[in-house]
Order: sequence, then C-alpha cells, then structure tokens
Amino acid sequence: MPSPCYAKPVKTITKLAFSTRSLPLKAAACALFFTFGAAQLAQATVYTIPKPGTDSIVGEDQTVVTVYEDTLYDLARKFSLGSEELIRVNPGVDPWLPGAGKTLVVPNKHILPPGPREGIVVNLPEHRLYYYPKPNRDGSRQVITYPVSIGKMDWRTPLGLTHVIQKQKNPSWYPPESVRKEHAAAGDPLPAVVPSGPDNPLGLFAMRLAAGNGTYLIHGTNNPIAVGLAVTHGCIRMYPDDVEALFPLIPVGTPVRLINEPIKVAWVDGELVLEAHPPVDAEGQSFEPQLDQFSDLLQKAVGDTTVAIHWDYAREVLQKADGVLATVGLEADLPDAPGVATPGAPDAAPAPPPPAAAMQSPPSQ
Repeated sequence: MPSPCYAKPVKTITKLAFSTRSLPLKAAACALFFTFGAAQLAQATVYTIPKPGTDSIVGEDQTVVTVYEDTLYDLARKFSLGSEELIRVNPGVDPWLPGAGKTLVVPNKHILPPGPREGIVVNLPEHRLYYYPKPNRDGSRQVITYPVSIGKMDWRTPLGLTHVIQKQKNPSWYPPESVRKEHAAAGDPLPAVVPSGPDNPLGLFAMRLAAGNGTYLIHGTNNPIAVGLAVTHGCIRMYPDDVEALFPLIPVGTPVRLINEPIKVAWVDGELVLEAHPPVDAEGQSFEPQLDQFSDLLQKAVGDTTVAIHWDYAREVLQKADGVLATVGLEADLPDAPGVATPGAPDAAPAPPPPAAAMQSPPSQ
C-alpha cells in the first residue's frame, strides 16, 4: 500500500525564530554537569509515572559540557531530542560547530499530554510521541517518550484517534503517484518500489495506521538529522534506534491519538507549571505564537480554578515557546478578600516579580 512518507534528505537546517530565557527551574531540579564524551545515555526515554497528584511531569532538565567533536544534531539524538528542541533552548550556539567547553541546556522534562494515558499519543507541536504500556502487576505505570518528525506543507499529518493495523520489518516503500509526480517535476524521479536498505526512507521498521486508508505510518528513517522537524509527507518519523526499541512493544490494534496541543499545564503542590511549544498550522508547519491566542489557550487549560498568574512572566514563557517548563502562577483561595494581591510567580521565575492579583483571565493588552 503506498505511503506518502518520503522527504528528500535535509542538507540545510533552518532555525525557528525563537530565543530562550534563563531557565526558571527549581533548586530541586538541579542540572547535571559532565563531559559529554565520557557520559552514558544521560536521559532515558522510559519514565516511571509518580504517585497520583504529581503524575503530570516526568523527567529532568540537565546541562552538558561539549567536547570538540560534538554537534547539536548528534547531541539531540543522544539525549532523545529533536534537533530543534536543542537548538531553541541554546540560542547563539552554532549547531554544527558548537566548540568545546560549551555548557548546553538539555530540556528533558515534560508535562504529560492531556487525555487518556493509553496506547500511543503524538503531540504535533511538541514533535513528540508518548507510549503508555499497560500497568505493571503492582499497579505502577510507565511512559516511554521519543522525538518525532511530522508532516510538512500540504502533506498534513491527520488529527484524531486511530490505531495500528499492521507492523512490518524491513519494509519496501511504494511511493504514491502524487509523491512521484512531485519529485519528477523537481528533476528527481523515484522508482515504483524502493526495497529495504540504506536508500529506503522508511528505515527498518514501520507501523501502519488506519488513518488515511492506511497511508500513514510510524516508521524509522535513513535521514535521522531531520527528526524533530516538519519534513515528512504526513507520516511520523523516528530515530532508527528509537523505532527499533518501540516496535516490539506495540501490538496490532494499539490506539494512536494524534493531538495538537501547543500548551500544556500541570498543578504541582498548588503551583501552575506551563510548557509551551511553537504552534503548528494546518500544514504541520511551526509558526511564531500569537500571544492573545496563547493566553486564551492558557486560560482554557486553567479552567475554573482561581489562580494568581503572573501574566507578564507567563507571556514571556508563551513568547519563547521553547518547551522548557516554568512556574507561572499559584492556586489562590481568596473568598473573603477579592482583589487582594497574592504572591507573584514563585521562586522558579528568573527574578522576583511584582505581586500578581488573582484572576481568571489575562489583563487587556
């Protein structure tokens, strides 16, 4: 069955126009400093979901000191990140030649996506896949997460609930007519069938989804440098070692939920934690966030909870949209004193902010 998954190997990576901030991490989430060349895999992709009440956040942010041979693309793969995830939080660093002795932020702390925690969940703006295995016998839960690529241009990755209908090792690729016409027009004709091997863009493992009459896949790649970018023809592309690890865990029939959630929030001990990513348009392309729309999404995520939000700081986090978690508010209980100021953003903020009044909607611009 044809699949629209091919994209020419990326030779030039264009940075998204987002910068970063001083990371507002609590002292408890201390960064780890070490020399990359001597390090083992620093951040596994398998996390134990903590006890109820604190089970919305997994992983830890870290830092790494580069050696001369490093590139940000190699480091991204080593730490199970998409290349743009690492580039966005380390502005001003040459991704190809960062140089030795550079301290880089490794953003490996995530708020779990909203919705059921079962099967596979792919959050398109985050360019990340989450897999929830069945609970262990003792009732404990785990989540496994990997960076992915999604669709580009008019090759849209579909949204909604689907499921795995087929699994295949060493797949051959049958490029559909639309893709063959595109490449023929560009002077790059494709054969009718590409056998398994180094030239096959599906890599060595593929899982076919019911979406799009079976034309969409979760698969590996022969171009790992592009993982984390919107470069596929609608499919979900993974690093070769990641898909090899995930493939045997996924039975046919596993539900797959494709969502578009650029903003995720979590409540931790009465604190509102925010994670923002560049939103994606209907064609899968990231674009610069519009603060009013982002603020509306934040308010929707908070719901009816009375919360003291430091909106100046929250807007800064939304504008950066770099995926780094930040504490932007406190749960407030002010039934007898409406309008009384509450403490501003907690100690996760880069500097003590002015007091923030309890509110349920952002102030007018």
